[in-house]
Amino acid sequence: MTTPPRVTPREIYPRVQSGEALLVCAYADEAKCRRLQLEDSLILQEFQGKLPDLPKDQEIVFYCT
Repeated sequence: MTTPPRVTPREIYPRVQSGEALLVCAYADEAKCRRLQLEDSLILQEFQGKLPDLPKDQEIVFYCT
């Protein structure tokens, strides 16, 4: 298994704003996600609901603070 690349906020933010990438809070605890949610990000439960409709090539960036 390969390790996913790390990205900086400066690298990813323009891609999230343009819709090129999805930013997802990786905490399973919904209350914790809502407390730590970054601008333009999805909480994990929202992401899971959208997963079946996402294109297979959609870039997804998970974060935890």
